[in-house]
Amino acid sequence: MSNDALSSLFGLDGKTALVTGGSRGIGYMITGSLLDAGATVMISSRNAEACQEAAGKLSERGPCTGFAGDVSTAEGCEALAEEVQNRHESLDILINNAGASWGAPLDNHPVEGWDKVMDTNVRGPFFLTQKLLPLLTAKATAEDPARVINIGSVDGITSPSWPSFAYSSSKAAIHMLTRHMARDLAPRHILVNAIAPGLFESKMTAFMFDDGPVESEVLRRMPLGRSGNPDEIGGSVVWLSSRAGAYLTGAVIPVSGGYAIL
Repeated sequence: MSNDALSSLFGLDGKTALVTGGSRGIGYMITGSLLDAGATVMISSRNAEACQEAAGKLSERGPCTGFAGDVSTAEGCEALAEEVQNRHESLDILINNAGASWGAPLDNHPVEGWDKVMDTNVRGPFFLTQKLLPLLTAKATAEDPARVINIGSVDGITSPSWPSFAYSSSKAAIHMLTRHMARDLAPRHILVNAIAPGLFESKMTAFMFDDGPVESEVLRRMPLGRSGNPDEIGGSVVWLSSRAGAYLTGAVIPVSGGYAIL
């Protein structure tokens, strides 16, 4: 296959994307790959300054802007959708990546921790997608559908070894929400898929990279025996967003070094 054919199959020239939680971690990795593939990318996070700083660095790889956005409330989802609408007349790719976690034993897990995780990880992606439907359908066609990619987790597929009850439950919920939304939105030419990442280095997973018992347990359960790198998570998103992924919807894809199969 020629370079031109590969570019046509996997390239994202002319596409516009929004990545929530794009200022760091997996969101930052995904944004970089989308930019490398030719997309114009907006990133959002609750910390406007951090988001703008990240966008400045990412702009070396392609057109990227950053601004504040809080998906944990209905008002925040509506405000973020309005911000996107003020900047673009259509949206080709929505990456619902913003997430929260909370660790606490079953016996005393606080209600506020449970609600924070569920509001950010489940309610946020649903209502942000809802508010952005007019932009997602603006240019979508059967031949060139829009994409919604929800970032789940292998913790929503397997039972974690640490007390992240709300987090694992929220990720199992986003996997089912992905399937449900895929069925509903297919007639409107919107593909909805999820990626369930395994171990990638980020602020949320920093405690797993200290050569302690948690890291040892995770690596023991991982056939490939290592954490993932930015190209591996970003490349998966590019594939789903490109013409190469145009016949896939309702899928939950574990990008986890084999962790999810154990």
